Amino acid sequence: MNRYSIKVEPTPFYLADQSDTRRDQYTFAYHIRITNDGETAAQLISRHWIIVDANEKREEVRGAGVIGEQPTIAPGESFEYTSGSQLKTPVGTMHGSYHFVAEDGVSFDVPIPKFTLSATRVLH
Repeated sequence: MNRYSIKVEPTPFYLADQSDTRRDQYTFAYHIRITNDGETAAQLISRHWIIVDANEKREEVRGAGVIGEQPTIAPGESFEYTSGSQLKTPVGTMHGSYHFVAEDGVSFDVPIPKFTLSATRVLH
């Protein structure tokens, strides 16, 4: 087992009721499950997101923690949260990284796998 091993599982959702397609406002939510598969507890310190729409417009978001928290995740445990993003196109992608500090002081980054944001009607 790896001493520092964090798994990130994103699940995106299109929020049609919060979108206004006539104004090119497409609203998405994403649920993130972060699981500590390692041997050492670690605290999520910050996030870095890269959001790209269908026009290749790129936005970077950096900040402390997630949803106002900086959770410490013990080995074998998970932390889950839901957040959102708005695009001017019906399709885009998100990916990035979380910065962690383990209880022994070692800091490390964990990639957030790229996932697609898509208004459901676009895929048909």
